[in-house]
Amino acid sequence: MKREEPTVSELVEPLIVVGVDGSNHSKEALRWAVAQAKATGGRVHAVMSWEWNTNPFAVGTGGEEELVTAETAARRKLSDTVAEAVGTSPGVPVFRRVEQGSPGQVLVEASQEAELTVVGTRGYGGIKGALLGSVSQQVVQYAASTVVVVRDGVPD
Repeated sequence: MKREEPTVSELVEPLIVVGVDGSNHSKEALRWAVAQAKATGGRVHAVMSWEWNTNPFAVGTGGEEELVTAETAARRKLSDTVAEAVGTSPGVPVFRRVEQGSPGQVLVEASQEAELTVVGTRGYGGIKGALLGSVSQQVVQYAASTVVVVRDGVPD
């Protein structure tokens, strides 16, 4: 029996998108995503969003220089968070992506190319623990891929 040539999707490692904001719950989500990528032969895109402060009362003139500074700060924070959560050699490819926009919107858009989207949620107990944060709720509701919400018992 002759085996057919593999399809492009069989040659590409499954993509897992994970939302990262530097919090303990996002670090736990990143650890979970890396473990899942190891189990499935996948790759991880750690995604952090940033927004330009449009507050009309903000001090300073802002402009292009402020935009670059906000994006650069997000890149540094994402790099530091990934290194702290999974180290520099996590055993699977972990790519860092920084996108401009609201966190929910950025993750929903990133989910369109992913097989799995992972988000954290704050580790509240009791009735509050049954609630999702606004970003997690938006991703669960609108993502194009399967979504996993990872709980973290470590408060920020």
